[in-house]
Amino acid sequence: MSLPTHTPPAEAHPGRLTPREARRRLEHERGSRLAQLRAIGETGHEADEQVMAAQKDTLERVLKEIGAALDRVRDGSYGTCPGCSRPIPVERLEILPYTKFCVPCQRKAD
Repeated sequence: MSLPTHTPPAEAHPGRLTPREARRRLEHERGSRLAQLRAIGETGHEADEQVMAAQKDTLERVLKEIGAALDRVRDGSYGTCPGCSRPIPVERLEILPYTKFCVPCQRKAD
């Protein structure tokens, strides 16, 4: 009995998201945040205006972070922490695809 000889092609950067996958995740995040912003706008005066303003500010900040992450995908720096120059673990990027820092460097930045 022989084993199959076909092996899948190697990733360009093992343990990292491909630019295509990163863009897909970021576009999904952007779409979700834009939908949330539209929902806030449609809520009108029924909800507490202070809470709605805070949510809107947070969503707009995240949209800026998503735009910056898409820029990093384009320039090839996506997935590399600017704090330590190490790859950001793919698990972190899967959860928070627009993050700029690895966890230790994010703690230092906060």
